[in-house]
Amino acid sequence: KTLDIERCDLESRINNTTHHTDQNGIDRLIVRRGLPFTITLHLRSGSQFEAGVSTFRLIVEIGPLPKEQSGTKSTFSLTDSALKTAWSVSTNSPPGNVVSLSVSSPPDVPIGLYSLTLDQGQKVKLGEFVLLFNPWCAKDAVYMEEERDRQEYVLSQAGLIYKGTTKRIKASPWTFGQFEPGMLDICLKLLDENPKYSSDADADCSGRRNPVYVTRVISAMINSNDDKGVLVGNWSGDYDDGVRPSHWTDSVAILHQWADNCCQRVRYGQCWVFAAVACTVSRALGIPCRVVTNFGSAHDTNSNLLIEFLYDEDGNDISDDSVWNFHVWVDNWMARPDLDAGYDGWQASDPTPQEKSEGVFCCGPVPLKAIKEGELNLKYDAPFVFAEVNADVVEYVKLTNGRMVKMGGSSIDVGHFISTKAVGSDERHDITHLYKHPEGSLQEREVFERAKHHHELQQKGEEPGLKVKIKVSPDMDIGADFDVFAVVTNNTEADKTCRVMFYARIVSYDGKPGANCGFIEDLTMEVPTGKEKRLPLRLEYVDYGDTITSDRLIQLVLIVIESSPREFHKAKRTIVLENPDIAIKLLGEPRVNQKLSAQISLQNPLPEPLQNCFFSVIGASLTDGKLLIQNVGTVGPKQEAKYTVEFTPTSTGSRTLTVDFDSDKLSNIKGYLNIEIKE
Repeated sequence: KTLDIERCDLESRINNTTHHTDQNGIDRLIVRRGLPFTITLHLRSGSQFEAGVSTFRLIVEIGPLPKEQSGTKSTFSLTDSALKTAWSVSTNSPPGNVVSLSVSSPPDVPIGLYSLTLDQGQKVKLGEFVLLFNPWCAKDAVYMEEERDRQEYVLSQAGLIYKGTTKRIKASPWTFGQFEPGMLDICLKLLDENPKYSSDADADCSGRRNPVYVTRVISAMINSNDDKGVLVGNWSGDYDDGVRPSHWTDSVAILHQWADNCCQRVRYGQCWVFAAVACTVSRALGIPCRVVTNFGSAHDTNSNLLIEFLYDEDGNDISDDSVWNFHVWVDNWMARPDLDAGYDGWQASDPTPQEKSEGVFCCGPVPLKAIKEGELNLKYDAPFVFAEVNADVVEYVKLTNGRMVKMGGSSIDVGHFISTKAVGSDERHDITHLYKHPEGSLQEREVFERAKHHHELQQKGEEPGLKVKIKVSPDMDIGADFDVFAVVTNNTEADKTCRVMFYARIVSYDGKPGANCGFIEDLTMEVPTGKEKRLPLRLEYVDYGDTITSDRLIQLVLIVIESSPREFHKAKRTIVLENPDIAIKLLGEPRVNQKLSAQISLQNPLPEPLQNCFFSVIGASLTDGKLLIQNVGTVGPKQEAKYTVEFTPTSTGSRTLTVDFDSDKLSNIKGYLNIEIKE
């Protein structure tokens, strides 16, 4: 018996709420796989549904060339109950002209935009819906057991990204905004723009059943090195034809700019921007994701798991390998049925374009367990990620006669304080133990204890020989003058005469050196046996102010050459200058759909005026997906920049207001305020 359908209600409000997609809005159907959703057929007068008499089939299709055999098309009839391994439809509706249908999808079908058609010999299109990965479904490859984890890694639209150095780790706020207007469509468009879709759309759509496949596509498409991807990487310091990477505070503006300009590349990004946008896309599609920072991150260019630093006799770095002060990537949560048992869970993926994987600039996903245990034959790109957190550092001096002299080395310079935002709080969560075993095995400690150290040195925890290190002042604020110190300790039984070179230079976060901003060259130092000598180096704003980057990093290098025997010693330390804080004060009670104000201020710490000062403010469900920008003009030395911003919260719950300050001489200043929005 044919049904005469007047209209179909996809029940978006109820379904989206049940499927944890209501933050996308309730004007369209967005559901998660492996969980039933309800649609209602309203029949015209005179048409009536009767169980066992009325017969029809539903057809779901994804992609431009859907096929049953590839899983991009499915045709199914009414059954008594939902099926777990195939698309199905069932109903408990009594006879009448309103039919409620329960549609169930398997937990392993492709994600994306589907069409839904009713076939009674004549086909009637009922509508479209988006199907996402489902971390709430135990049979889905992205299933997470704990609700608090799902809230953080799937539903949270704001987070913290860690930057700086091992000595000064700083949290920087970021708005992921995966549920802001238009974001889901842009993330689906990103999948459709990948080269695999262009070459075989059906195979690509079929592959979207697998979060491993989708994660590799995301990793490749966030950068634009070999496709129509989102971001251009730039570490040159010249950003005149684009946006300085440190200026970005949210993924929404970046993804909108890419989509609204016919997928033209957005200029510019660096590692934390690539990672943050990848996190937005992953969470939007339902893959749990977190942003991860590795301090002391190695870039091994020749895949030998060694970082080889080469210097000339004047201390100039002439090597190809590098250790970044920090590097940021993402971890995605998923099962790995393509690997042996035991490798499910967090998988590292790096969208920053560094090296090619299978001919494309992407990296991962690779299980954290494989990295920790050194299983470098497992997919994908395990050797590269292993080197980022575990490579040994070897240092050589190339003498003028061409001879190479080993100056030092370490197995503990790489992979420290691997950090991500904690679940449910703004605390830093150290996950180094998930990537690597503790530095120094039990056997190494036993060897250390058996070593024939002098009793006094053993009490100090020091080793015999000439030891060099760098110490710094406690207060190193941007705009201030301060001292750093070369410290040489003679733990030998003879007096030592040394040649000392101690210099400071601007450095970017990826380890690229800039201009010198302080130096002591070819100083002769006499160090008596058992004594310590300190040599101060004054760093003044007049010397570093014009060349320091928005990363605010200065690298200190100390080279000490013993005269007899001729041995080289080196110490290196990167410092990060402290920014001023942005103060944010709410003016009023935060309630949904009621205008709210916040007073924002920042004091200029520099001994000179700041020109072209701007505040930029954004917050998911606070600023309507828009970046609010205010020019506050010129701010004199020690004066305050002020801005009162107005916005209207559109939903209840915990929200984050993110603020960025920019000027000609001071930029990359971030602040944020968590706001609890009430009814």
